Order: sequence, then structure tokens, then C-alpha cells
Amino acid sequence: MMQRALLSAIRWYQRRGGSRRFFNTECNFEPSCSEYTYQAISQHGIGRGLKLGWARIRRCNDPDCVNKTYDPVGSHEQGPHQDARS
Repeated sequence: MMQRALLSAIRWYQRRGGSRRFFNTECNFEPSCSEYTYQAISQHGIGRGLKLGWARIRRCNDPDCVNKTYDPVGSHEQGPHQDARS
């Protein structure tokens, strides 16, 4: 029940413009931080999913980033990140 509510809240945020609308910035990663958090909660449950999502959001802080970094759920455990254009 709680997981469904969190996932619905994330989808609401995404449908209404996400970080671009609410924070006037664009995510540095692909998938976006909200999509990453959605996937993490879906795959790992609320506790671990929120922890992974929060860690990702904390890494997303470069307003001058030109290229997005490809960083799927679990990639931090698998090695270095790649540019999303690769």
C-alpha cells in the first residue's frame, strides 16, 4: 500500500514536469533521478529503494553538466558510469 502510494507520487511529479518545472534544473543522469527512484523502489522495496534514490539525488548536483551520465539502478555496484550518448 505504501509502496504504491510512493510510486504514484513519483509518477505525479514526473507528469507535471519533474525537476525542470519544480526546481528549474534538469537531471544530470539517464534515467532521471525520479525514474531511478521509481525503479529502485519497484525492484528493491521502500527501504532500500528510497536509500538508493536519495543517494542518486545527492550525486545529481552539477548545474553545468553538458552530457547526461548513464546510471541505471544497480550500476554503482557494477563499475564505472558511461556517458548516455555512448
